[in-house]
Amino acid sequence: MAAYLQWRRFVFFDRETVKEPPGPDGAGGKCFALPPGIAVCDSGRGNLVFGDILRGGRQIWFLPRSLQLSSFQAYKLRVTHLYQLKQHNILVSVGEDEEGINPLVKVWNLEKRDGGNPLCTRIFPAIPGNKPTVVSCLTVHENLNFMAIGFADGSVVLTKGDITRDRHSKTQVLHEGSYPVTGLAFRQSGKTTHLFVVTTENIQSYMLSVKDYPRLELDTHGCGLRCSSLSDPSQDLQFIVAGNECVYLYQPDERGPCFAFEGQKLIVHWYRGYLIIVSKDRKTSPKSEFAGNEAQNSDKQVLNIYDLCNKFIAYSSIFDDIVDVLAEWGSLYVLTRDGKIHVLQEKDTQTKLEACKPMLFRKNLFEMAINLAKSHHLDSDGLSEIFRQYGDHLYNKGNHDGAIQQYIRTIGKLEPSYVIRKFLDAQRIHNLTAYLQTLHLQSLANADHTTLLLNCYTKLKDSSKLEEFIKTSESEVHFDVETAIKVLRQAGYYSHAVYLAEKHAHHEWYLKIQLEDIKNYQEALHYIGKLPFDQAESNMKRYGKILMHHVPKETTELLKILCTDYRPSGDGEGPGLLEGKKANSEEFIPVFANNSRELKAFLEHMTEVQADSPQGVYDTLLELRLQNWAHEQDEQIKEKLHSEALTLLKSGRFKTVFDKALVLCQMHNFKDGVLYLYEQGKLFQQIMHYHMQNEQYKKVIEVCELYGDQEACLWEQALGYFARKEEDCKEYIAAVLKHIENKNLMPPLLVVQTLAHNSTATLSVIKDYLVNKLQKQSRQIEQDEQRIQKYREETTRIRQEIEELKASPKIFQKTKCSICTSALELPSVHFLCGHSFHQHCFESYSESDSECPTCMPENRKVMDMIRAQEQKRDLHDQFQHQLKCANDGFSVVADYFGRGVFNKITLITDLPPGKGATTIEAGLQRELLLHAKRST
Repeated sequence: MAAYLQWRRFVFFDRETVKEPPGPDGAGGKCFALPPGIAVCDSGRGNLVFGDILRGGRQIWFLPRSLQLSSFQAYKLRVTHLYQLKQHNILVSVGEDEEGINPLVKVWNLEKRDGGNPLCTRIFPAIPGNKPTVVSCLTVHENLNFMAIGFADGSVVLTKGDITRDRHSKTQVLHEGSYPVTGLAFRQSGKTTHLFVVTTENIQSYMLSVKDYPRLELDTHGCGLRCSSLSDPSQDLQFIVAGNECVYLYQPDERGPCFAFEGQKLIVHWYRGYLIIVSKDRKTSPKSEFAGNEAQNSDKQVLNIYDLCNKFIAYSSIFDDIVDVLAEWGSLYVLTRDGKIHVLQEKDTQTKLEACKPMLFRKNLFEMAINLAKSHHLDSDGLSEIFRQYGDHLYNKGNHDGAIQQYIRTIGKLEPSYVIRKFLDAQRIHNLTAYLQTLHLQSLANADHTTLLLNCYTKLKDSSKLEEFIKTSESEVHFDVETAIKVLRQAGYYSHAVYLAEKHAHHEWYLKIQLEDIKNYQEALHYIGKLPFDQAESNMKRYGKILMHHVPKETTELLKILCTDYRPSGDGEGPGLLEGKKANSEEFIPVFANNSRELKAFLEHMTEVQADSPQGVYDTLLELRLQNWAHEQDEQIKEKLHSEALTLLKSGRFKTVFDKALVLCQMHNFKDGVLYLYEQGKLFQQIMHYHMQNEQYKKVIEVCELYGDQEACLWEQALGYFARKEEDCKEYIAAVLKHIENKNLMPPLLVVQTLAHNSTATLSVIKDYLVNKLQKQSRQIEQDEQRIQKYREETTRIRQEIEELKASPKIFQKTKCSICTSALELPSVHFLCGHSFHQHCFESYSESDSECPTCMPENRKVMDMIRAQEQKRDLHDQFQHQLKCANDGFSVVADYFGRGVFNKITLITDLPPGKGATTIEAGLQRELLLHAKRST
């Protein structure tokens, strides 16, 4: 039982008297007054509804918010009860049309009109059975399927069905008793409907959703008229019964809490979570609850508004003889017997708190302030401020546990640093931990908060809390994982840090801790093998050297897989379903520093499995094999290594890096490799020089014999080489001279000069060479002289023919056409060259009227040679001029050699002696040349 005297009092409502609206002239301000005789009322659907109860009254009045009062005649005598439904525009009234006890129930549809008045859809007498009695109370279910009427003789009549029509409803006596019925209320919970019935002596409930309507007696005391009501869902739809000593709350099957509100209760209502009680002022004499109304005309009455949840009085005031309290338009309207209407307007939440804060905070009633704010749906900022002040109060009192609970409720609004600074003391670390935990659970923590929380765990040595914090599911992570890993690693909680890194796929941190702190190289390598290709590749580049140093064999195997056909070892897709990827093997060569054995195995594997491996792989493998060959002492092994290196060179993988391979072979003095590369690069002179350096005379001769046809200067160099030797090299000199002689590679004088440097080379060495050479030259001179004589005779003959052509007529004796070989017929065409043609053959085949079709190809060749001679004659003059003026004459000669100026030209004929070129006719000169060409 809650003690009424302990409840705080507030003024959460503003009281005003309703004034008349201003008229057209602006006049107004008078108190609004209802018609006299108003004694029953209700509200809903935007109206206050009133009824006359005095004899002679017959009106039902409607008062809208505009205060424009209207009425209609509902009964001939009086109106005794009204019930306005809240969800339907239906009004149910009870009144009398004739003298005596004969109450009538009328149902009005306010949306429809009948002659200007609301439509009355149903009328029936309110009599339980055949016994006339007075109606004491009335209630209607909002679904329009139930209506209950209570009577002074203790009876209750229930109408089930559509209450607006006679045909669709059924009326029966639900309850009979010996005590007057003072209150009725329907309670709907889901599909279950209950009816509370209260009399002056007991309280009962009926379950209407079950056949036969089972009854349950809830209590053995009752209340007076209008002293019961039904609460809203905030109080679980409990039935409120106000006795003179206490106020009781009931569920359909049991009694609930009670409150000790003393005083004779006159009216009870429920409004927006508040309990409204009108009771007699204690200064006035008590009167009967069920007494007549006339005895109360001058009584003073107290209206109290209670907040049952927060246990305080929201408003209290004294009124003169209250008729009823109505709720409409978001306010309470108090009707007094003098016809006035007083409006109670609830203050807004912020105003309420501002008004009560000084008292609540001064008296440390923070819980009440919090409950008040919650019940009035104060925004989160306002609540947070109350929590903060409450926390500060508890903190100053030394109640750190209680303070931290209040500060936790401010998370999301109050800056965390405000709270953290208060609890940095080591003795309060438990409180700080609780606050930081909640901060993380609400996903409002930053990296600094995570660091601080983990440090709290580690200082408290609370491994269980630490594990609980970090071992949350993926969707419940409320902290910065990377920060947590750093803090745990710094504090030495390596296993926790590794767990966190693995769970949240922070691969770099996982590997860093495994390799640098735990030194578990095998596990780190296994972890890399489970990563996706890109991450596995990058981490092997980063940590490959460390892993190679400690687990070289396993690291090499992983690299082989990574560079050929990598699939993460954790993939569940099965082989063949996911295409493997491969890394660039050349990029991992630095990983094998100081691990030549593993490097050799890796490179050989790559060249076998992947023939198109990068060039760097082959280069490194060659260098590695040459190093092993150079440092090997065992002859058998050395021979094997020699064969492997030479095989690799001959694989054809070094064509693009010829110079690099050659340098490697030279660095390691790999003779066969050097010679092979020289041969592949057509460096024949280098091959011969290599043998010359090693004084391998036979090899020098062999090189000349093999490659002399491709590079003739090899024999000359060989002759010079042997000529410089002081040893007896007559055999080799003779072999070289024989080839020089056969190929005519050097002038004899140059051969003599070359051999003059050799002191062991006597005249007998070159005797045969010189004799053979002189004999060949003699034979050549004889041939040249014979040719000269022939050319002279031919020239003489041609000159004679020219003279004959100039001085004697030409007789054409051809009998056949030179083209078609048919008998020659007129008209015909004859040329001085001796060819004759049919005119039609000539015209068909000739390209020019002045040239013989048969001789034209040869003539053109001659003319082209003449033009070439003329052009080269001009080049000769220019060449002589440049040669005289140039500082470096050799560069000019070399330039003209490149342009082909000094190529051989065959001289066709000479000009006749004693005649200049200008004196010979052009046509005759052409004929001479053509004839000369044809004769030769």
